[in-house]
Amino acid sequence: MHKMKSMTRKRKRSFIFLAIILPVIWLTAFSCKSGSSQKQKEQKPNIVFIFADDLNYDMVHALGNDQIITPHLDRLVEEGVTLTHAYNMGAWTPAVCVSSRGMLNTGRSLWEAHRAVPRLKELASRGELWAKMMEQAGYETYMTGKWHVRIPPQEVFDHVVHERPGMPNQTPQGYDRPKSRTDTVWEPWDTIYGGYWKGGKHWSEVLGDDAVAFLQEAARKEKPFFMYLAFNASHDPRQSPRRFVEMYDPDSIEMPPSFLPEYPYGKQIGSGRKLRDERLMPFPRTPWAVKVNRQEYYAITTHMDQQIGRILEALKKTGKMDNTYIFFTADHGLSIGAHGLAGKQNLYDISIRVPFMLVGPGIPHNKRIDADIYLQDAMATALDLAGVTPPDSLFFHSVLPLIDETRKVSYYPAIYGAYLNFQRMIRKDGYKLIVYPRVPVVLLYDMNNDPYEIHDLAQKPEYRGKVKELFTALVKLQKEMKDTLDLGRYFPEL
Repeated sequence: MHKMKSMTRKRKRSFIFLAIILPVIWLTAFSCKSGSSQKQKEQKPNIVFIFADDLNYDMVHALGNDQIITPHLDRLVEEGVTLTHAYNMGAWTPAVCVSSRGMLNTGRSLWEAHRAVPRLKELASRGELWAKMMEQAGYETYMTGKWHVRIPPQEVFDHVVHERPGMPNQTPQGYDRPKSRTDTVWEPWDTIYGGYWKGGKHWSEVLGDDAVAFLQEAARKEKPFFMYLAFNASHDPRQSPRRFVEMYDPDSIEMPPSFLPEYPYGKQIGSGRKLRDERLMPFPRTPWAVKVNRQEYYAITTHMDQQIGRILEALKKTGKMDNTYIFFTADHGLSIGAHGLAGKQNLYDISIRVPFMLVGPGIPHNKRIDADIYLQDAMATALDLAGVTPPDSLFFHSVLPLIDETRKVSYYPAIYGAYLNFQRMIRKDGYKLIVYPRVPVVLLYDMNNDPYEIHDLAQKPEYRGKVKELFTALVKLQKEMKDTLDLGRYFPEL
């Protein structure tokens, strides 16, 4: 009997011990698990934004251009999502990149960004520029390459290395060429003219070096990083090492389907013979001049692609790839013979439409989305990924709802375009209307059946209703964009 009582007391003590200790163990385990989960939840993703200059939408092999060699951009296409219809809204200056980058870094639409330029220092101090928003969200911010925004990047980023101007130095020999097959005064691999070779090393390679060095440093840190890597390529002077140029035979390069010897409205639309970009090739345009300029365009792009490969490999070595999103896009496109034009100061797709890829955790592989977006949606998407509450001034939208298909259609019922007060454009419901008030003339294209914008439909009687419909929609869109150009003054009949 005594022995049974003793065993009962031992069992009671054991029960009491377990009743006390088990909840403690369980709570401790839950706390650790919860803490780990919370830490994982709070670990913000890294953002790598890679930005090209003067790169139009068909300059990626995987997106349909069989002539160009871009294995690393192809990798981004294959490993992520491509938004196939990404646009720049236009420009308030012939340096289209200034406007594009102004919108990108302020998040404002074209004319609002223009009005914000005098206040960039104020916006930076208030944390209303892209990199400043990322910094406030806990990111270490890094920039190298082309900036061309009217505020020193040192006032915007934590780290700035090799800030570059709007373009490498061009020389007189780089214009009005080539005039014939024997015109070899200027060669893209010749370092005597400086340009991309100024400083002794090609600027694209310097940017690659900068990015790799920063990633090696970031690998040792826990803090998330935001990298703004802005190539000057593929802007002129389109220089690259000789072996890249020799990858392309100019005789084999295809002419743009919309080729013309000269654009008929060049002067009236602000893209005439005196514009710097247009003077790069001789007038009238010749197939040989177009082919050589495109050869050099392809070569500098392939050379840039090689540097992007170095950046991707360095990112992989950090061990942080699984928590990093990579963006690739460009500030606008470039004509190089399309429509008889050489530059980007026009509203054809060849100049306003750009590549746009996003790779990262949870992003589907090799997916393409044809909803219309603006390239500056990259900024809004990065803020979304970083968990940043966007400011009221943000015009652009995150593309994530389009990617996960919680949104089926574009945020933008129509795409708006403007170039100074010379040109206006609306792209809506498969059609594009381009308006030239100084001519005056309107052009209408069926973008589904005529993607190269060759056949103007505006003068066909059966399309008069479509012209009026789109003109009315454009005027309405102008008001939303706070665009003060009065198109009705030039086209009272519309």
